[in-house]
Amino acid sequence: MDVMIGIDPHKSSHTAVAIDGHGEVLDQLRIAADRRQLALLLAFADKWPRRRFAVEGANGLGRLLAQQLLEAGEAVIDVPPTLSARVRLLSGGSARKTDAHDARSTAIAALHGARLRMVAAEDLSVVLRLLSDRRDQLSRERNRIVCRLHDQFRDLKEGGAKLNLTADQAARLLKGIRPAGLVAIQRRQLARELLADLRRVDKQLADIDQRIIEAVTAAKTTLTHIVGVGSVLAATIIGHAGDITRFADRGHFASYAGVAPIEASSGDVRRHRLSRRGNRRLNAAIHMVALGQLSHPSSGRDYYDRKLAEGKTRREALRALKRQLANVIWRHLVADADAVDLAAA
Repeated sequence: MDVMIGIDPHKSSHTAVAIDGHGEVLDQLRIAADRRQLALLLAFADKWPRRRFAVEGANGLGRLLAQQLLEAGEAVIDVPPTLSARVRLLSGGSARKTDAHDARSTAIAALHGARLRMVAAEDLSVVLRLLSDRRDQLSRERNRIVCRLHDQFRDLKEGGAKLNLTADQAARLLKGIRPAGLVAIQRRQLARELLADLRRVDKQLADIDQRIIEAVTAAKTTLTHIVGVGSVLAATIIGHAGDITRFADRGHFASYAGVAPIEASSGDVRRHRLSRRGNRRLNAAIHMVALGQLSHPSSGRDYYDRKLAEGKTRREALRALKRQLANVIWRHLVADADAVDLAAA
């Protein structure tokens, strides 16, 4: 009989519980999260040749441990934290919450979860997600720096600076400012420091954009054939979609992206509302693709106009367009995955 070893991972420690096919606990182990964690876990599991591991949040706190187990040749199941929490509540309630109970709940969820994802080795999609997330962080940092520069220029110069401020424009403004008084001198000095920060972030953004272009080219994706999808959006979509085969169909993918409208009908009124669930980064990327298609002659623009002619509001038409774009993106991702499988065969 196969043994399931559930793991509740934490930053400083991991708790493992082994159960049999009936859910009975066979043994448990708590180890420190350090260089010996893999060896200790494998030694713990050696007594059960037919075994599988289940890691709660294998894409979160348990990512490193799950990948280490995978590299060691173990079969590893990814159990979403929400699922293991639901199992724990049904089997004992929140008052019994311990690391050992969490690990056992993870094992039980994996034992009975037929559709749970097997952990796979990290590939180029993970690289694209890392680069995309880093670019998003740099973009937010740049916005903060520009806002602070605007604050300084507002108090240094009548009318302040123009809205879309660049580093070169800020430098020219600073050259024309002759501060009078200690406070104004300090404001100009702070503006100079912020300008240096802005130039640094601009350079980092240029570097990360080049790395994204190279990674997307290496991925050989067809997403960039879609109107409105450039390298940056392609990286976000591929990175946050991950393994496209984990989605049963296009509807599953659209739901994950948060673009599948939710029915909110009542009585004779039939209507749908916007879904706030799903991966928000993927949702935002599809939204940007939709805006790109609306600003150019495209099939998306034609579809949007047809929806308006049918009596839809602009928001409803945009929502419908995003749903159709999710279908198109899903087809491209599936075709790309098939092409990779064909090349490997």
